[in-house]
Amino acid sequence: MSDEVVRTVSKHSMQAIRSDFDRIASLSKPSDRYRPYYDFLVKHLPSHCERSLDIGCGTGLFTRALAARSTHVLALDLSPNMIRVAKDHSREFSNIDFQIADAVETEFPSDHFDCIVSIATLHHLPMEKMLVRMRDALRPGGVLVILDLFQAEGLWENFMGVMAFPANIFLRLIKSGRLRPPREMRAAWTEHGRHDTYLTLSRVREMCAKRMTGAEVRRHLLWRYSIIWEKADC
Repeated sequence: MSDEVVRTVSKHSMQAIRSDFDRIASLSKPSDRYRPYYDFLVKHLPSHCERSLDIGCGTGLFTRALAARSTHVLALDLSPNMIRVAKDHSREFSNIDFQIADAVETEFPSDHFDCIVSIATLHHLPMEKMLVRMRDALRPGGVLVILDLFQAEGLWENFMGVMAFPANIFLRLIKSGRLRPPREMRAAWTEHGRHDTYLTLSRVREMCAKRMTGAEVRRHLLWRYSIIWEKADC
């Protein structure tokens, strides 16, 4: 496949993703299906950052947690509707700069950010390329915090994922009073899932070993994983 065709396919894919999340943002309240993982992620954030970056900020829930520890946060999302919702619910945070942007096309300064966060976004992007770009954009001593989804491989990983479903349903019932999301929301996520693809956890670990020596890759429930990495302070 030629480079031109690859770029065209990628462009069409990003347009589809933007459309999906514009639809999801218009249907949702400012909640987040990744909230159960936030306590784990927050404890790995630096106690204070001058400059932070949130790639794929969505409705801004975790961005606001990051802003509580940062002088300035640059928060990017491909979806205009997601950015609109994020701004509407972040009015008291004057230190967040929400921008509609494609993270693949955005230029990041080298050795600049004290912390870079990305939640459920990297599986939409060229993973290895983004790891390198985030690595280079972190200042020495800066911290990278990632949460994303992986493709299960083998009976054990599939079994562990299935066993987590009851806990997920229970948490949703407590949070929303519903066993299932509304029908329109389920339909929007199902449509989005038609063009989602995920790396296996072994592949993620291979990339991290190659590009970010010492990164901690951890498996979580419901086919999620985290990457925590601190850039060496040269």
